Amino acid sequence: MSAPHPATEDYAVLAELAGGFIHEIKNHLNTLNLNLQLLAEDFQNPENQRERRALTRVQKVQGECERLVALSNDFLRFARIKDLPLEPADLPRLIEDMVDFFTPTARATNIDIKTFLPADLPTLRLNTEMMRQALLNLMLNAAQAMPKGGELTLQATVENSQVALSLIDTGTGIEPEVLTKIFKPFYSTKSKSGGSGLGLPTTRKIIAAHGGTIDVQSELGKGTKFTLRLPITPVS
Repeated sequence: MSAPHPATEDYAVLAELAGGFIHEIKNHLNTLNLNLQLLAEDFQNPENQRERRALTRVQKVQGECERLVALSNDFLRFARIKDLPLEPADLPRLIEDMVDFFTPTARATNIDIKTFLPADLPTLRLNTEMMRQALLNLMLNAAQAMPKGGELTLQATVENSQVALSLIDTGTGIEPEVLTKIFKPFYSTKSKSGGSGLGLPTTRKIIAAHGGTIDVQSELGKGTKFTLRLPITPVS
């Protein structure tokens, strides 16, 4: 057995250190947020303009703490994706479960979901929890691209030794210069709405951990198509 490459070992150590550092920061943020909640309770019924201003400021800091905790959780989730345990799974059923889960959100934003899943799709080896997360990231991404409603289509086909699953939206599309960066960690065009820039990188990392790939095609004003390709492996 060959020894691990030094660069690989360095990356593993750095990832472990970063994960521990973020976890520690998250603990402090939770403590800070708890104290802010207690402080906000003291100003819950402000009696003058000064107390109203104080309550507003406390609430703003609370919001920033919650955003940083969410960002920390996204980072830890991203950093821990490696060597996922895979088990035989029914991809169509997993997709149908995710569609059922996402339907209330879709209805609230006037998005129509359609699925085209062949009945003879092979059983795949998946980590269902992580694959659910990957699909949810893509579905949320599609919803954000269709603020005035639209159509989201999920379709699967068998291509040689792979299953290709496409998610196609009729949204605003992605600008060419942005398209080359969307899988980079922390790159986001949604900074004002609190986007962490880790949703799509996490999705790609999940698919890679399954031995698969993800690619994207997009046209401004017409929509975007993400295609996941997952290997068909013998299921014992």
